[in-house]
Amino acid sequence: MTAKGTWTVGVREEFSAAHRLENYGGKCEELHGHNYTVEAEVEGRATDPATGLLLDFKDLRGHLKAVLAGLDHHFLNEAPCLEGVNPSSEHLARYIFGALKERLAPLPVRLVLVRVFEKPGQWAAYRE
Repeated sequence: MTAKGTWTVGVREEFSAAHRLENYGGKCEELHGHNYTVEAEVEGRATDPATGLLLDFKDLRGHLKAVLAGLDHHFLNEAPCLEGVNPSSEHLARYIFGALKERLAPLPVRLVLVRVFEKPGQWAAYRE
C-alpha cells in the first residue's frame, strides 16, 4: 500500500563496552564502561500489502543486534571498526549508522537516524 506520507519504524537495543576518551581533560580519559542504548529509525513510503508492515520490528532489531555484536563487551579504543577515531558516542553513532545502512540496503526502507545513549537523558545521534 502506498501513501502520500511516510512511516517511521524504530527499535532500541543495548550493549556494554568500555572505552577511554583521548584528549578529554577529565575523568573520562580513564578507562570506564557504559551500558549503551542504541536506537535506530528507518522510514519508507510503502507497506507490504500482505502484512501492512513497513519493516518487521524483529527484522530491524536483528540487523541492529548483528551490528552491535561486534561492539558488545569490547574495549572500544581497540575495536577495528573504530580504528583511528576517539570512541565517543558521536563516532559510535556514525559507525553503527554506516554498518546498519549497509545491512538494510536490499530492503525498501531508508535508515534515518541512529541514536547512542551513554546513560538516560544523554545521547549523540547521526543521520545522513
